[in-house]
Amino acid sequence: MAVVRKNILSDQVSRDDFIRGVGLLKREASSFSTGQFGIPGPSVPVSTYDLFVVWHGLTMMTPIPPGGDPLRRNAAHRGPIFLPWHRVMLAVLEANLQRVLGNPGFALPYWDWAADGDLGSPVNAQIWTYLGTTGTPVPNGPFHHDPADPGSFTVRIESDPSGMLVQTERGLKRDFGRPSPVGWPMLPTSAEVKDALDFAAAGPHPEDRYDTVPFNVTSEGFRNRVEGFRPSGQPHLHNQVHLWVGGDMTPATSPNDPVFFLNHCNEDRIWEGWMNRYGRVYAPDMSFPASIYEGERIDDPIVSPLGSGATPRTVMDISAAYTYDVLP
Repeated sequence: MAVVRKNILSDQVSRDDFIRGVGLLKREASSFSTGQFGIPGPSVPVSTYDLFVVWHGLTMMTPIPPGGDPLRRNAAHRGPIFLPWHRVMLAVLEANLQRVLGNPGFALPYWDWAADGDLGSPVNAQIWTYLGTTGTPVPNGPFHHDPADPGSFTVRIESDPSGMLVQTERGLKRDFGRPSPVGWPMLPTSAEVKDALDFAAAGPHPEDRYDTVPFNVTSEGFRNRVEGFRPSGQPHLHNQVHLWVGGDMTPATSPNDPVFFLNHCNEDRIWEGWMNRYGRVYAPDMSFPASIYEGERIDDPIVSPLGSGATPRTVMDISAAYTYDVLP
């Protein structure tokens, strides 16, 4: 039976379960070690939660096409795979949270950041009373690090300036509303979400509304607007949220901040609202050459060091697994 994902501010049960579940996954040793992922230093167990940090970091260094430049286009970002890839990651996390909570009815909550954007992006918005505030490290809340408590929330894997994974042991960092170029002073608004939903790229096929050649940060279409590269000139939606939160939300290891998943759950909700309007369409299809687009075509496997068996086609309709309480 499908679970229902709800706004984290309006559903205390899912909010409390999410916080508790993250703590359980953080303290649970997986069957993987840092040595298996080539992370320098002593080989130590990687927590189940930190597998998602590793997954995201490694994928950002996996180029599309193979042999290309991951900073231009990689297996999870800067191209049409962005939304399907993160949908798979959310589903895997949700399943793990259901398992450790012993609750198959648990559903990931989402953060409707546009509601805060409409209010002027307050750094003391209601969500931060539940998740802790800004700081280096975050000074309070359930993800506060206490060096004297080995069970407290600890960042153990981060990316260095070149994007490579390294070991660390410290508290979580946030830096709300820093100005450009290190951050961004405002969250997206509901008007920006509406603009992304309404945009129609010129093209002869329905899927052109989703994404268009050359399928990168210059492309027109819904995907590039919700990811945040179009219109050009400033970050939008997804990119804007990462930059506004700042701190650990900015590097390749951004899942270190649990807010990452609330942010992407909202973007997945926006995508689902878009598909309800315009159909479950995707581009590129398999007629596009593998030499340029392998890894993001509709039947290409979604890259995961943990394995998923998913393709963009298989995650287009998720109604059997989950729905949202409200779609934009």
